[in-house]
Amino acid sequence: MRYELIIFDWDGTLMDSVPRIVSCMQAAAIEAEWGELTRAEVENIIGLGLPEAIETLCPGILPVQAERLRERYAYHFVHVDTTPMRFFAGVEDHIARLRVHQTQRLAVATGKSRRGLDRIFSETGSVDWFNASRTADETRSKPHPQMLMELLDELAVPVERAVMVGDTEYDMEMARALEMPRVGVSYGVHSPERLAASDPQKIVHSVDELFAWLQS
Repeated sequence: MRYELIIFDWDGTLMDSVPRIVSCMQAAAIEAEWGELTRAEVENIIGLGLPEAIETLCPGILPVQAERLRERYAYHFVHVDTTPMRFFAGVEDHIARLRVHQTQRLAVATGKSRRGLDRIFSETGSVDWFNASRTADETRSKPHPQMLMELLDELAVPVERAVMVGDTEYDMEMARALEMPRVGVSYGVHSPERLAASDPQKIVHSVDELFAWLQS
């Protein structure tokens, strides 16, 4: 089935940004005097909005300390860390082909902030790829389905004609709450087994496999 609307997660789905997210969160936790965080701990919360991510990573953290951690994370991500962030190989070419044929509309549903998503849109020149987008700070964080509901309303697409693509259980559960079709990508942060628990229509293991399935 060829869906009318494809909604993509960003980090770990379209862009290989996980290493920078991990290193920035680890640095921020130390500077906020929370302590060391493992890579696995940080990878577990990628996809959540930043406040929800911090709450999950640091249970019981005081508000002032959480704000310090948030501020230091943002500072490292924007101004300090130089870990490369690139689209996964093939993403740009595949989306370019979709745009030429104009048979499907594209959107983004991400745990990033609006400021963060707009920054990366600008840096990559990708803003025109998408018909709409939602971020965690302008609606509700995943796995709540509100951002998907808003995208469907904005673009006037029925839920069964849209598909959510993401690399985490938060993406899958967000879509499952609306009974929206969903595709898990295993090259991000959550394992195929974890994605499978949300009963996706498909789990793919590469960008090429993803876009082949979306066009089938």
